[in-house]
Amino acid sequence: MANFVGHLLPGLIFFCFGLYYAVLASLALLRGQRLLIPPLPPRDKRPQGWLRQLPIEGLVKVVVCIPGFLGAFFYPLGSNRLVLIDWEDPERQFLYHNSWQHMTMYGFFIISGLVDIVSRGWLPRQQMKLEQAALALAFQGTALLLISHTQGKDVLEVRSHLLLVLPNMLIVLVLMTELWFPDQPVLWVFKVWMLLLFGSWFAHLGSFLYYPITGRPWRADKPGDVMFLTTFFCWHLTLTALLIAGVYGLCSLWHHRCPLQQEPETAGYQLCPTDPTTAELKQLMVEMNQEDGKI
Repeated sequence: MANFVGHLLPGLIFFCFGLYYAVLASLALLRGQRLLIPPLPPRDKRPQGWLRQLPIEGLVKVVVCIPGFLGAFFYPLGSNRLVLIDWEDPERQFLYHNSWQHMTMYGFFIISGLVDIVSRGWLPRQQMKLEQAALALAFQGTALLLISHTQGKDVLEVRSHLLLVLPNMLIVLVLMTELWFPDQPVLWVFKVWMLLLFGSWFAHLGSFLYYPITGRPWRADKPGDVMFLTTFFCWHLTLTALLIAGVYGLCSLWHHRCPLQQEPETAGYQLCPTDPTTAELKQLMVEMNQEDGKI
């Protein structure tokens, strides 16, 4: 990722995932869903055919990350950075530090995609907490890699990467919280916001580090350049929030114009209510007591 394309492509990938989750969150709020993504029914009650059971999200994670995984070692074509240690050096120094870090980041998300595929396509019941934990692990690893990625860099690159760590760590916090509280719409929206911010800032890093819009390189010894990093980051913060509002508005229009498609595909399979204050559970208990009295 030590070039413009290396920052642009991951940024676009994360940004597109943010847009995807923005649509999901908007529709979930409009439909009054209890969970952001309703659970799948047991495997024996799903449509037959293994192609129809493969999760799109997991496949996309694997497909888009494999080129980045391989590109860390073999891009440009003809290069080979797969060597880990220089065995001819008496000090046995590690080689290609950046490439191995990039490979590790992509590897985390490939693992997350494989967990999604196994959970939704092969296990008898979907393991939603396992999928969430794997995604949280991927972002945790990415945060650690980004922090160590600043070693030997100037103030400009250090500041820009630390700003990238901020939404990354907030995403981890939300994902970990959702393991216990998955039915909180505030967490859905905040996760979408941080995903969009993470992706847009990631892509913008490549711009001002390698192809600045002014035509001159940014300099770490100029306080104005370093200060404007934070200014641009705040602009990203505001613009991504406005983007979420725009996505919600478009989804609201679609929701009201297409009433026949308001119910999610898995609406026929819902989790049983476990809260003792739930009206449905109270009614069920009353009916059971009445039946027991008749017996």
